Amino acid sequence: MHEIVRSRAVAAPPAAVWSRLADFGAIDRWAANVDHSCLLREPDEPPGIGTVRRVQVGRTTLLERVVTWQPDQELAYDIDGLPPVVRCARNVWRLHPQGAHGTLVELASQVDCGSNPAQRLLARGVGLALARASDRLLDGLVRACSQPTSAATEDRSP
Repeated sequence: MHEIVRSRAVAAPPAAVWSRLADFGAIDRWAANVDHSCLLREPDEPPGIGTVRRVQVGRTTLLERVVTWQPDQELAYDIDGLPPVVRCARNVWRLHPQGAHGTLVELASQVDCGSNPAQRLLARGVGLALARASDRLLDGLVRACSQPTSAATEDRSP
């Protein structure tokens, strides 16, 4: 499996960053590269492992299923809906406290396209594309965490 890790410093404690990530169906409120998102579950079902969201990115529809849910520490989800050459893809968000009011946020994109050399090369290319998307996700999270939680406005400019 190929992995690329991106990170950003956020001027907010892990609990504040987690509150954005844990609102799993609302990624479109802070991620400029996400056109629409919604949860695929019953309204009274609590979020956590097994929660699935539908994400629309341009013409691509993805289903993301939570596989790790550790409040204030780590969120991981498998990504379905990528081209069939991708056997599996996963994003792993990790939160590391930095001082009294800061968090280092890591986003690891993991991709498996197979084990032969051509498939590993393909995984590296897909990983780089996911890393570019991760950069935009992280930038959006930094902006969202610098605003009050109740803010309903967003900047979706490129």
